[in-house]
Amino acid sequence: MPLLDPTTWQSRPLSGPEHAVTEPATGERLGTVVLATAEDVAPAAEAARTAQAAWAREPHFVRAGVLRRAGDLFAAHAGELREWLVRESGSVPGKADFELHVAAQECYEAAALASRQAGQVLPSEAPRLSYTRRVPVGAVGVISPFNAPLILSIRSVAPAPALGNAVVLKPDPRTAVCGGLSLAAVLAEAGLPDGLLHVLPGGPDAGAALVADPRVPVISFTGSTAAGRAVGEAAGRQLKRAHLELGGNSALIVLEDADLDAVISTAAWGSFFHQGQICMTTGRHLVHASLYGEYVERLAAKADSLAVGDPHRDEVHLGPLIDHGQRDKVHALVEASTAAGAWLAAGGAHERLFYRPTVLAGVDDRTPAYAEEVFGPVAPVRAFSTPDEAAALAAASSYGLSLGIVTRDAARGLDLAERIPTGIVHVNDQTVNDEAVAPFGGVAASGTGARFGGEANLEAFTDVRWTTVRGDVAPYPF
Repeated sequence: MPLLDPTTWQSRPLSGPEHAVTEPATGERLGTVVLATAEDVAPAAEAARTAQAAWAREPHFVRAGVLRRAGDLFAAHAGELREWLVRESGSVPGKADFELHVAAQECYEAAALASRQAGQVLPSEAPRLSYTRRVPVGAVGVISPFNAPLILSIRSVAPAPALGNAVVLKPDPRTAVCGGLSLAAVLAEAGLPDGLLHVLPGGPDAGAALVADPRVPVISFTGSTAAGRAVGEAAGRQLKRAHLELGGNSALIVLEDADLDAVISTAAWGSFFHQGQICMTTGRHLVHASLYGEYVERLAAKADSLAVGDPHRDEVHLGPLIDHGQRDKVHALVEASTAAGAWLAAGGAHERLFYRPTVLAGVDDRTPAYAEEVFGPVAPVRAFSTPDEAAALAAASSYGLSLGIVTRDAARGLDLAERIPTGIVHVNDQTVNDEAVAPFGGVAASGTGARFGGEANLEAFTDVRWTTVRGDVAPYPF
């Protein structure tokens, strides 16, 4: 029996309009969901708060068991879920398999968190036991995007209930199934009690209502920097925590001793994986002047060799961009870049939503596709002459998410990385990496720091409570 039955996948009525679940590669209608509006948030938040009280009292091994079963179910239903990721989000099968693997690992890691709500025994000036312990925040609001919909939802949806919380999840409507309803189906089958996860696919009005609702004290947001600023500002007015994982324009630095035979594949993957629709995408290739000409030529040849098409029906390297709006934004940045003096070494063309992997050479600070986050398969390449110049160029960005450095001398790469503000560094690798055990997050316009993975989840989804216990009632002078 399928895990996802379109006739029953929304068990609670929502008040918004019907929305077609669409395959971007073909425009085919895959099903229909009902969208949430701002009015749907309050009842979901209230139900979540009510259900959470009993869930928080469950023994840790009960919560852990649900998350372990959920991890197993992602593997058991991999074929069905892979097809949704490929067809609804435009993922190639390999990218879909990666999302499923990470989703399972996020559940297993979350299961291990359930027994780690540790505290600390404190010294005290009074004759009493004094200690801290971590307690659930209550309800967590999760707002997730379309680009890696399963990963970017599950990395909050798994640890939050493992630590005793309920969740209200607002996935992007363009990936309502693989970013929302599929998670709800897996967790329900795994035994998560009713009322602990509410899926509200909707637009900005639903997201704003979720951020404003006083019953939801913590917001986990992944999306653009512009939207993240609005979320952070609104959350600040409510005095609630907002964990913000935002945009990026990550640099790959290729030093003069790099092996070009090895680096071109790495560089292409960094810029073209999932059509460049990844926050960590390599958005700036900074290449030593001695390698620059050959690097551009070889990267362009690699781009020209990649197949672009329907990932569900054909064997391709790149699938479609998510929709016409995203395609038009990408193409406008490419055209503005060539108008500003950059030249097309490869790509720059599209058919429907299929955008060719693009290499831009001769870029500088005025090149729009170099200066801004493109969120498409575009690789701007710029030369540098010294490590000091490379560090300055890499650091000259409002973003600070991920950084790659390629060199035969790993110690030299680490030393260079110390000079560049960033949340993530990979020496001898490109910028797109993710593991459930690793903290994830950026600095500056890329977000509020590492808030996902391992111990970071304890910080994100629990509060620290101080408790004292005395044998007798404390005496006071009046």
